[in-house]
Amino acid sequence: MRLFAKSAVAAACGAGLLFAASGDRAQTAGSAAPPPVSAAAQAAPPEPAHAAVRAPAPRPAAPEAAAAPAQPGARLAPGTPIPPAELEALVDGVVREAMAQDHIAGVAVAVVQDGQVALKKGYGFSGPDRPVDPDATLFRLGSISKTFTWIALMKEAEAGRIRLNTPVNLYLPEALQVKDQGFSRPILVRDLMTHTPGFADRLLGAAFEKNPDRIRPMAEFLRQERPARVREPGVLPTYSNYGAALAGEAVSWVESRPYQDIVEAEITGPLGMRHTTLREPYPPRADLPAPMPAALAGAVSRGYRWDDGRFEPQAFEYVTQAAPAGAVSSTAGDMARYMMMILNGGSLEGAAIYDAETAKGFRTPLLAAAPGVNGVDDGFLEFSLPGGFHGQGHDGDTLWFHANMVTIPALNLGVFVATNTDTGGALAADLPDRIVGRFYAAPSELPRPGSPELAGQAAIYDGSYLTNRRPYAGLSKFVFLLIGQMRAHVTGDGRLIIDGGEGDGAWVPNGAEGQFIQANGPETSAFRIENGRADRWYAASGVVAYDRVGPLLKRRTLALITALAALASIATLVGLFTRDRREFRQTPTQARAGQIQTAIAVLWLVAMGAFAGFQVQAMNFADIIYGWPGPFVLIGSACALVAAVLTAVTVVMAPAVWRGGRRVDSWTGWRKLRGYWGALEPWSR
Repeated sequence: MRLFAKSAVAAACGAGLLFAASGDRAQTAGSAAPPPVSAAAQAAPPEPAHAAVRAPAPRPAAPEAAAAPAQPGARLAPGTPIPPAELEALVDGVVREAMAQDHIAGVAVAVVQDGQVALKKGYGFSGPDRPVDPDATLFRLGSISKTFTWIALMKEAEAGRIRLNTPVNLYLPEALQVKDQGFSRPILVRDLMTHTPGFADRLLGAAFEKNPDRIRPMAEFLRQERPARVREPGVLPTYSNYGAALAGEAVSWVESRPYQDIVEAEITGPLGMRHTTLREPYPPRADLPAPMPAALAGAVSRGYRWDDGRFEPQAFEYVTQAAPAGAVSSTAGDMARYMMMILNGGSLEGAAIYDAETAKGFRTPLLAAAPGVNGVDDGFLEFSLPGGFHGQGHDGDTLWFHANMVTIPALNLGVFVATNTDTGGALAADLPDRIVGRFYAAPSELPRPGSPELAGQAAIYDGSYLTNRRPYAGLSKFVFLLIGQMRAHVTGDGRLIIDGGEGDGAWVPNGAEGQFIQANGPETSAFRIENGRADRWYAASGVVAYDRVGPLLKRRTLALITALAALASIATLVGLFTRDRREFRQTPTQARAGQIQTAIAVLWLVAMGAFAGFQVQAMNFADIIYGWPGPFVLIGSACALVAAVLTAVTVVMAPAVWRGGRRVDSWTGWRKLRGYWGALEPWSR
């Protein structure tokens, strides 16, 4: 899957990963009846695999190799292959430096160009006394798995069994069909490919399993973890693991066999990718696909966490319940073959995986969230690279593995890199840039300078923005209100600083109003400007956006109110021991209010302590992913709920407390005001 690897979520509570969906059909061969085809589907006219779809902001396709001009000052011109010795020297230096600085246990790299393997190499170790072998060591690929899903889906479109511009419900069993939930348009198959189904996102407690006994059949998982629809489909890209898993389930339902069998028979098998699998090493079960063969299971790299100066081996992360979104394990050697097939338009050594029209779709922007931002090409993500080059592919993250696969048609070049340690995300993201930048981009002076004009426009952009890839209900909604924000502010020298979110770092203007480019890199992002003020930021990935939040939802405001509530609670408890004895002459109503006030103070302090414990626990984000909500959140939220209810009770009692008694009333005005501070703090909303 694809975590929030560059987001505040990654920093505060780990990575932000997967999905949710619906279904109750066992994933075993022959267990499902053929899917019914509705009369409407039968009557529909044939649809080209790439029928036109209205997109919010499409942009032209990247140029092919023949049209790519040489850049003055670049080391090589497009069409000139990279000298193998120079390529290896560069990759060796980049990888070894990252392994030392970021503490990465093992790395695998494959580079292909002009239909040949230019470099294939392993670094470090994959287990005790097991060096990384690029042809034998399997790495978890996370969301790179989705490229297999989109290929499988497009093969169904080529065969006429699935039509991309029809509702996905036509290709799902009734138990998995997506309800309208008040929205006017159904979710189309193509909406899943562009990450625009409009689903809320769910990560905590639903992404991975570490106990194989808890793995659910995919259809059951999808049915039980069905997310809410929160926006109209086809409008705003919001990365959805659930949507990808649902697409894989549609393919499985149409073919009436497990998804893993389909990929093996139609993609990895014909390509000779003998060390690539969507299967995982669990004990055989009748309701699950056959597990990973023992020969492959013994070659899977361990995942590692760098902790306290050493590499800590981690348990296997099971994703079978949503295999199309992130279950693939593969080697650098197999991924080299996969990239050569993609760059060759869908075929390799006589094996035709998909046709020319599908190949074109994987290289053509289908939808972009905003002008100047990377789009989605029939499920493949776009990448901005140095020198103005564009690539297609996917990145992928699990809790411990980080991988990236980028193909650049204009250079007939493909780069794959995988790491087996939680600290490996930066290397996986940066290596394709380093290769393209060294050999095919003209030298540039970085960082790019700021803009004096932007320095005078701070009011347009300054503010806090909340990710739209998040839960919209429950306890996890509250958590993401805190950890899913990014802050934008403009510096005096005319640079835009993004703090948190997917765009951490400095940005400078890049063309039209609201468009930006990294001060130190090639990625671009954009703001939507409404009424002279930015109200939405589109991240460089093209599949996540952040909406401006008002002052009450800003992290700083919430932190300030929480601090004031803590001070008021402490003052209340201190008052029990310092209060003047005359204050014990109070009415019965005031006495009960005082007891409730004390209880509220205790509850708020316990709640704050519990959430502080949760923050400490989140330093190891696997504990949050696997154990959500966990004791800290349950205790903290329960105390907060009771405190909020009691606060409401004190509000109702306020007139009687303030009025006091005719003869007995020793409460000062300050104590009366202090007693109702709880009504102002955010938990009571």
